[in-house]
Amino acid sequence: MGPGFSASLARMIVTRFAPSPTGYLHLGHAYAAIRAQAAGERFLLRIEDLDATRCRAEFERAIFEDLAWLGLEWESPVLRQSTRFAAYRAALDTLDAAGLLYPCFCTRADIAQASEAPHGPEGPLYPGTCGDLDAAARQARIAAGVPYALRLDVAKAAENEGAQSIDERGMGPNCESGILAADPLAFGDTVLARKETPAAYHLAVVVDDAFQGVSLVTRGNDLFAATGVQRLLQALLGLPQPAYAHHKLILDEQGRKFSKRDNAATLRAMRESGVTAKEVRERLALTPQPRHGRA
Repeated sequence: MGPGFSASLARMIVTRFAPSPTGYLHLGHAYAAIRAQAAGERFLLRIEDLDATRCRAEFERAIFEDLAWLGLEWESPVLRQSTRFAAYRAALDTLDAAGLLYPCFCTRADIAQASEAPHGPEGPLYPGTCGDLDAAARQARIAAGVPYALRLDVAKAAENEGAQSIDERGMGPNCESGILAADPLAFGDTVLARKETPAAYHLAVVVDDAFQGVSLVTRGNDLFAATGVQRLLQALLGLPQPAYAHHKLILDEQGRKFSKRDNAATLRAMRESGVTAKEVRERLALTPQPRHGRA
């Protein structure tokens, strides 16, 4: 290999599809996966299996079968988040050393009942109850075995890092692209880990995208709001900033997002009923794309 090989490899657009094996893939997943592969020269698959209570081996097997049936190819090895606990712990340690984490002992019911809590993209925002506890009170609750989550002090973190931007190559919240302002405060003091989960979505996704060298994140535009806190985490952890290409959502006849609970819409059910991959692509208004100039 010549001296220019590694440089040209680094310039390649790297995309990924990162499903959770908590159910069978549906038409929305098919659209996202096909769009992701078509957008880059290198296409990665990541299994987001942090939720041990819901992830099942049969669903993971079906992911590989369904993607192969759609005609997609991905690089090996496949990354599984269940093998990445040490990396998440290191990221949490970095944030904790900077004084940006605090334990939260509130339940979801506590937060929902807090009348003063404004709403964000995922419901009531955390009102900051435990952020005001002193060190002694926190240690007493931890010693007593009270369950807790680790939250990011988003306002303090955003003040430390300053304004962040998003390199949007697809559809932002108003269908715009370009350099957009990031809003890390949209989710409030975000949970980054729980006792039963070593890393929450926002932390795991930025750590793993950096580890895999993902340079273009393609995903549904319902996740655009999450980009703000993820850009903040990238800055806090010194991670590279990928570009983003948010795309439209695939909806059912009632205008709702497809659900893994809707068995009739799963790729597995379609495949077993005789539907072809070509018909799926036609339904999604997608046609096979040549890869890297090859037919």
